[in-house]
Amino acid sequence: MSIKITAIRLSGGTTHQHIVRLWWTDPSTSETGDNSRAEIVSWIESKNGKAYVEDGRGNRADVGVVKPVHGEKYLRTHADGVWTDNLLALPRR
Repeated sequence: MSIKITAIRLSGGTTHQHIVRLWWTDPSTSETGDNSRAEIVSWIESKNGKAYVEDGRGNRADVGVVKPVHGEKYLRTHADGVWTDNLLALPRR
């Protein structure tokens, strides 16, 4: 299953580490939902889940898990071999 991340919620700052909740849709079933960052991280790591974001022109960037030396794991987009800021460009809730 692959989900498209459609919106985020930040708390306590404006960087990727501050994303606390993500809204998504499953394009294959039209199912929608929202989950905490920790739930999405766990789903990607333990269930081999796939997530991505899409810009207005249909360009996709995959969402990956970043494992910092200190602090909690967080999510960030990865496109063409480079970590990008696509998640931070999504609508906020």
